[in-house]
Amino acid sequence: MAKVNVGDTAPDFELPGTAATTYRLSDYRSRNVVLAFYPGDATRVCTKQFCSYRDEGDRIDQLDAEVLGISPQSVESHERWTKEQELNVPLLADEDLAVSKLYGVTGWLGPLARLTELKEAPDGRYVMRSIFVIDAEGVVRYRHVSRSGHSYQSVSDLEQAVAALG
Repeated sequence: MAKVNVGDTAPDFELPGTAATTYRLSDYRSRNVVLAFYPGDATRVCTKQFCSYRDEGDRIDQLDAEVLGISPQSVESHERWTKEQELNVPLLADEDLAVSKLYGVTGWLGPLARLTELKEAPDGRYVMRSIFVIDAEGVVRYRHVSRSGHSYQSVSDLEQAVAALG
């Protein structure tokens, strides 16, 4: 499994997402991007994370970066969760975990299965809650990966990471 580190060029990808849109990282060149990988729609911590982004929508809008959520659920699941929670961040469907593996943020579910609310895990793998901040030239400038996923990067954390870009 690959692993993307600070200083690496962010691997390009194309994924389907909410709002009937296909998202390509290359479409964001010349802009900063925050990739928020998360384990699953409608799970307790993921809901807290993305609802905090919704509730702090004015601050998210003021970030000098586009925020994109990525998880293995389908676009239909993302659309349902977005509608139920009135989420404001586009959600991308990485159903085969190809992008998550490319960024090195998957792990074996194993014993963690008892601690999570995940109903399905493609090939027994889950997505670790992770944040990557990518600058306008496509270089990773910030990386945070949580193996347990019990906490998340707040809007304040995202603001600090994006502000560090200069």
